[in-house]
Amino acid sequence: MLAGMSANLYALGAIALWTTFASLGVLLKHVPPFLLTGIALLIGSVLALPFVARDRTQWKIPAATLALGVYGLFGFHFLLFIALRHAPAVEANLVNYLWPLFMVVLAPLFLRDVHLRTVHVIAALLGFVGAAIAILGAASGAASAGWSWGYLPALGSAFIWASYSLLTKRVPAFPTAAIGLFGLVSGVLSLLCHWALEPAATLLAQDWLLLAVMGLGPLGAAFFLWDRALKLGNARQIGILSYLTPLGSTTLLMLVTGRALSWSIGLAAVMIIGAALLGTRAR
Repeated sequence: MLAGMSANLYALGAIALWTTFASLGVLLKHVPPFLLTGIALLIGSVLALPFVARDRTQWKIPAATLALGVYGLFGFHFLLFIALRHAPAVEANLVNYLWPLFMVVLAPLFLRDVHLRTVHVIAALLGFVGAAIAILGAASGAASAGWSWGYLPALGSAFIWASYSLLTKRVPAFPTAAIGLFGLVSGVLSLLCHWALEPAATLLAQDWLLLAVMGLGPLGAAFFLWDRALKLGNARQIGILSYLTPLGSTTLLMLVTGRALSWSIGLAAVMIIGAALLGTRAR
């Protein structure tokens, strides 16, 4: 019981940090995305260094575990950025937020002794509908209709994060400090993508300050908190709680950009919070 409560608190901590990602991204929209992600992930990996300095075995993990970590952190961002380049941002973002639903419905396939109940499916679907209302409502009609092949990498990024999150419970136990190694390798790969795919960019002092905030927050500490949540908690409940991310992110983004909160945010809040309560009360 206490472990489950602790897991939910860790998950909510990660979610709170992830809600700042879109707003920070707007302030850094002039920075090429792979450069932004690469630098932020490298900064985030620094959080693990005090633990590694005390015990160097913290980063001595099997190659398969490291590959899983890079698959999650780098693969998720790589496909998401490809999606945002080739599909309307609003719809691509919404497709990407299928990952909490995937976490719920795929849990029995990836984890032993985990069974899917109707209440979990209903809560996950309710959360996704709430996320759709928040994202599409905030777009104020700016969303573009029609099919784009960019939705496929957005779907792929959603599957990667969900499967990574579930598979961390299947591999041999590894210290949470190893997340820093995942971020380090993923950051280097992101910078290589910047070098190969994006134009060079000059960063100002303010950019570095915002990158430090992003690296220490949504692309740093959030991953460590998420790992603790997954180690201690129920993946289905954590997946349902995760729909608070698009709600909080959209609300904060509207406040930062000076836009008034709309009825859609209120409706989305009711649906997502209702889904979270329904999911966490399920036994």
